[in-house]
Amino acid sequence: MTDDVQGDGVEDERVAAFWRAARGHLGFGNLSPVLGESPNDAVPPPSWSFGDNPALADQLLGLVLDGTKTATSTALVELEDAGLDAPRPGDLSIVVDADGEPRALLRTTEVEVVPFDAVGAEHAEAEGEDDRSLESWRVEHERYWRRVLGDDRFSTDLQVVAERFELIYPKDGPTPAVD
Repeated sequence: MTDDVQGDGVEDERVAAFWRAARGHLGFGNLSPVLGESPNDAVPPPSWSFGDNPALADQLLGLVLDGTKTATSTALVELEDAGLDAPRPGDLSIVVDADGEPRALLRTTEVEVVPFDAVGAEHAEAEGEDDRSLESWRVEHERYWRRVLGDDRFSTDLQVVAERFELIYPKDGPTPAVD
């Protein structure tokens, strides 16, 4: 998980527009003309993209949108370095594509922090990548974390945030255009 893309006006507006379209799927509706907007209704959740490059961001997002990918892993130190807390069940987030377009609203359903070598086959399969095996997960994630963290920070006891999520919006088909 990388890149909170909120920050410049263009990306903020794209995320806000996506949030306006998606929040009805959470039962938030649009009661602002009557009641005013609550913080949960008005403020979009954090936005981010998968991976560390545009091709990986789009590839992994595609797996989420087609229902293959229902889990992700983040090195705890990545979150700490960015000053972010680990996700918690119930947290919402917006995943953007390589161009910064919001494409998916996710809700975290489970979180477990475990050493790299304790991530299980079920989690590797839920990540939906490569051949979905634990062996492949370990090879590819070690390669990834050595690249983004540096060889000196990777070890088999690296603390990994193993997160499960559900796709809230869009539920079927391509992501609708946002205003």
